[in-house]
Amino acid sequence: MLFTDTINMCAEVAGLLWTKGWAERNGGNLVVNITGEVDENIRRLPPLMKPTALDTKMEQIAGWYFYCKGSGCRMRDLARKPMDNGCIIRIGPDGDTYETIACKPIKPTSELPSHLAIHNNLAASGSTRKATLHTHPTELVALSHIAELCDTERMNETLWSMIPETRLFCPKGVGFLAYADPGSKELAEGTLRMIGQHDAVIWEKHGVIAVGDDMMDAFDTVDILNKAAQIRCAIPR
Repeated sequence: MLFTDTINMCAEVAGLLWTKGWAERNGGNLVVNITGEVDENIRRLPPLMKPTALDTKMEQIAGWYFYCKGSGCRMRDLARKPMDNGCIIRIGPDGDTYETIACKPIKPTSELPSHLAIHNNLAASGSTRKATLHTHPTELVALSHIAELCDTERMNETLWSMIPETRLFCPKGVGFLAYADPGSKELAEGTLRMIGQHDAVIWEKHGVIAVGDDMMDAFDTVDILNKAAQIRCAIPR
């Protein structure tokens, strides 16, 4: 397959997430745009499952292809067998459905609406960024339990002040999104409002979502932010 390198990178990142303790059980998910890498053989593949309706029409990514972590699958398993624990989906021609066309007949991550909304927005803005990553970095989640930091401005002041690299590599900082149920429309809409203005978004008491040119780029953003959070957590309050 033409996109083998892209999927192998997803597997590498999945292994890093597991090693760092950011992907307990089936926690976290990833979605990467592979549209530019598919050939006619892939385009002709029939669906493995019935099309699934999307709550919001994604016109900008209609007909596009994505590799996604499978729902209920573990990152540690995706790291070893990415084709068994992920799936390739195709967005319908009107942007209001998606269908699984390759790998195993499994559904993609439950957070797919949030990820696709971001990809749709990226496409509309002309961005070349292709990857979205959601994970549960321990120290960043810990900071979201501290009431006085549960604010975009205060969270950024804290993270930027910990180590110079944080502001250097994450100049737009993080957006802070108050708790919303995983997979909810509220979570997707809130993330969409913030992600274009920031390098990543912290979901209160849940995790982080970041975008990148590729999956490793998105991982690097979270890694840098969590390093700052680790330093903050090590300072006696």
